Amino acid sequence: MDHDARTMRIALEAAQAAAEAGETPVGAVVVDPASGEVIAVGANQPIGAHDPTAHAEIVAMRAAARKLGNYRLTGLTLVVTLEPCAMCAGAISHARIGRVVFGAEDPKGGAVVHGPQFFEQATCHWRPKVEGGVLADESSAMLKSFFKARRKGAAG
Repeated sequence: MDHDARTMRIALEAAQAAAEAGETPVGAVVVDPASGEVIAVGANQPIGAHDPTAHAEIVAMRAAARKLGNYRLTGLTLVVTLEPCAMCAGAISHARIGRVVFGAEDPKGGAVVHGPQFFEQATCHWRPKVEGGVLADESSAMLKSFFKARRKGAAG
């Protein structure tokens, strides 16, 4: 299994923890590609944290910045189970993440390959390399299962 897939497995574990907490199951990992060291892991927590910005990517990047003592995360890789939204894409750009790897595409809320395609805009001052589709089926299945259960619970 390649390094991206191994790291995505860690992100999927974080996503599962988010689901168990009643949050949308999205997980993220900040990793140093040179050493393979996991710097930080984040899971969605806007409901529990009472914070609309507490997406998995933001949680992981905040933890990485604190650990490293620098708000710039230049050269690091962010691995996330779902295509980042516009807010997270903006934060990724500001942090100067070197590479973004995501699992499932998000046609409704994604902002990297869908929607505004944030990193392609002239006003985007930092563009990471982007790779999508890593363990996409597993990421997508977790999200579909979560929302199916939520709909069933709401109807029942």
